[in-house]
Amino acid sequence: MALVDEITIRARAGRGGNGVVRWLHLKGKEFSGPAGGDGGDGGDVVFRGVRDMNILARYRGRDMFRAENGEHGKSKSMAGKNGTAVIVNIPIGAVITRTKNGETFELLNEGDEVVVLRGGRGGHGNAHFKSSTNQYPTEWVPGQDGEEAAFNIELRLIADAGLIGLPNAGKSSLLNALTRADAKVGAYAFTTLEPSLGAYYNYIIADIPGLIEGASVGKGLGHAFLRHIARTRVLTHCIAADSSDHMRDYQTVRAELKNHDEVLSRKAEMIVITKSDTVSEEAVADIRSRFDIATGPVIAVSILDDASVKRLGDALVRFLAEV
Repeated sequence: MALVDEITIRARAGRGGNGVVRWLHLKGKEFSGPAGGDGGDGGDVVFRGVRDMNILARYRGRDMFRAENGEHGKSKSMAGKNGTAVIVNIPIGAVITRTKNGETFELLNEGDEVVVLRGGRGGHGNAHFKSSTNQYPTEWVPGQDGEEAAFNIELRLIADAGLIGLPNAGKSSLLNALTRADAKVGAYAFTTLEPSLGAYYNYIIADIPGLIEGASVGKGLGHAFLRHIARTRVLTHCIAADSSDHMRDYQTVRAELKNHDEVLSRKAEMIVITKSDTVSEEAVADIRSRFDIATGPVIAVSILDDASVKRLGDALVRFLAEV
């Protein structure tokens, strides 16, 4: 199932049940007084945070989420049953925007719930209107409509490590080698059009779509790339060993991070020299020396060498434990 990271849904809370006109029937006294019950309240619309990054894909093609209506009032002054709420599962970390007024909120923890639309109140039955001056009321009140709205839901991944770098930096291949995530791999730019996730010793690693110069103003995959690194704990910056200019590649990505959000450029970062099998050992050593100013570890890896993949994985776990 393809990952859907943005979708707009409509939801409607339940309508309240109507109050009713009923009369109490007693033996020998047919109309003993008003006994029409109130209607039940309509069900709410509730968003719940879940650890399922693919949940939004299941909502494509669904036109409306509807809560249950409240029941109408009953005889003997009994109220109708309240409507059942509809629960809409939302990936944790998603940003939810009410389209009408731009109000936004987030669910950051599994199991967190928020009522986004209130069900309509149930109407009063005629028993509610009895008074000393109105012994036999015939008034009743219809139930109120529930709230209705559209919501834009934008997934922002919560991951321990985000693999970043220019297109063709080997991020997808590296994710597959580390986690067997089976991300799509190809020898052309923008193979990764959506984030892929994998787990390495319970740490979540995200292969985030590559970017080009100008991504911070929307070029290439642009904002689709940048918004997904906002929630990652550390950045794993992949630079291909066979690049013609390693420092330029690095600085291009760093500049886009800073242009988009200064906070992104200050995230903890380790540097991974990928495709180390495509150049000599001397060339790998030279590339690593150019990044001696890096604040995190600088690791060379070849996905064809299981030992180097293991060294990278161990270094990543140590790095995550330190930050």
